[in-house]
Amino acid sequence: MTSANGGYREAGVNLASADDALARVKELVASTYTPRVLKGLGAFGGLFELPQGLERPVLVASTDGVGTKTMIAMRQGAFAGIGRDLVNHCVNDILVQGARPLFFLDYVASSRLEPAVTAAVVEGVAEACRANGAALLGGEMAEMPGVYREGELDVVGTVVGIVERRAVLDGSAVREGDVLLGLASGGLQTNGFSLARRVLADALDAPFAGGTVADALLAPHRSFLAAVSPLLAEPGLVHAMAHITGGGLPGNLPRSLPDGLGAVVERASWQQPAIFGLLRERGTIDEDEMAHVFNLGVGFVLVVPPDRVEQARSLCTDTLVPIGRVERGSGVRFR
Repeated sequence: MTSANGGYREAGVNLASADDALARVKELVASTYTPRVLKGLGAFGGLFELPQGLERPVLVASTDGVGTKTMIAMRQGAFAGIGRDLVNHCVNDILVQGARPLFFLDYVASSRLEPAVTAAVVEGVAEACRANGAALLGGEMAEMPGVYREGELDVVGTVVGIVERRAVLDGSAVREGDVLLGLASGGLQTNGFSLARRVLADALDAPFAGGTVADALLAPHRSFLAAVSPLLAEPGLVHAMAHITGGGLPGNLPRSLPDGLGAVVERASWQQPAIFGLLRERGTIDEDEMAHVFNLGVGFVLVVPPDRVEQARSLCTDTLVPIGRVERGSGVRFR
């Protein structure tokens, strides 16, 4: 007769490996706890006490993943990086509406859990949670042979944040003539990798920009929370924001604008990271597809009134670059 554990192992699931992975991440998870964490890892559900002092607190939640960037990360052994990318992506998504993160939940899955790999991913998640002031409240590590192919890794996360009701940014304050200020992405962040891998599959180890092509593709997905927070403390300074992810500027900027208003973007107003030029050249990708697949070097956009542009730029801890303005119409027009 086969034991329960032996039968599970024969089915492709190693309980001992899962336990080892869990043991490695416990300390990492605990390092992110804030005083408001009442119950974290090990409970069936994490418990988090909401902060006091808000008149009408609104919770903002978002779930996302890092897509096929994981395939390049697996190849390069850059596991902590995708953990950081995951958190930063989710934090930016709720930042758009003016929210700051409270806690984060992660999900790491593969056909076979490698404890060292899982621990490295969670190390990156925990590091980014600490940097963003969020508690890693819990998560899931799943070993699912047959669902995932051997050597694949899936990484997904959920963030929950909070914002005062009167401070929610919903785009209603945006006016014609408002200025678009961009923050640099540095690279692809976590979008466009299916196309990038196809175009650059045979060049990943080639020298490029002081490293390799793979290094350039794995450039971190930045968190913009610290850079933007000082501006959010000034009433009326920021009318709207957009996180430039899949779909690029045309797919994301209109999501933050009210009906009847669009945007004109000046292509030459910022310098694109070299990786986009390489993709454009090797893939013979036209400008329209480049703009709809990649962020092209703009990771986050703030919409501010024209008479407060200099105030915004002086308060921001990063470089804000004017890249266009709001106009009547719809969508995004490049020129």
